[in-house]
Amino acid sequence: MRVLLCDDHVVFAESLAHLLGQRGAVVVATTFHPTEALAVLRRTPVDVALLDVMFGAQSALDHLADLRKAAPDTAIVLLSGQVDGQLLGDGRITGVHGIADKRLPVAEIVDILNRVHAGERVLPERSSTAPAPRTPHSTAAGHAHRMAAFLTPRERQVLGALVCGQDTRRLARALGIADTTARCHIQSVLIKLGTHSRLEAATNAVRFGLVHPETGQWLLAPG
Repeated sequence: MRVLLCDDHVVFAESLAHLLGQRGAVVVATTFHPTEALAVLRRTPVDVALLDVMFGAQSALDHLADLRKAAPDTAIVLLSGQVDGQLLGDGRITGVHGIADKRLPVAEIVDILNRVHAGERVLPERSSTAPAPRTPHSTAAGHAHRMAAFLTPRERQVLGALVCGQDTRRLARALGIADTTARCHIQSVLIKLGTHSRLEAATNAVRFGLVHPETGQWLLAPG
């Protein structure tokens, strides 16, 4: 299955591309805006295009007609941090083959892609689109939640910045701290979460519902 990935959160996009590849998909390109995805579709055969819904203030929904015209045989799956009635009721999603929540485990996202590739249309029911309770969905998630409880408020901000793809310099400027202080905070986050890289920390933060994948907002309730 040849997959095109389009998401403007660089860390999330690159980590998802890596994980999809590990599960058998061939990621033909990772793009960061629908116009880039459109250029790829015009020159490269793609079975499934997996697109984030929001790109800053812009919506990928505005580009769907052009994407379908450029590659009518490519199935389109939308990836969103908020799958709700507003999205499902939007007339622009006509012709979309699937919608996946960013908070799903990668295995479930791959399952949706495989089902769409097999010809199925995978859309959630409107009646079940309320945000699911953010409770641990596995032993790994429970462990991640317990480890995250040790993060300080500042470290939670740092983790949110990592999810949004900020490097050390941008992170330091956003928080009003020195680069060396930012690096110390990042290292502390990695140690407390038991991760070995910024990419792993950001990926786990999204996968286990610690941080919102689009805004970087902390999701777990205090305590």
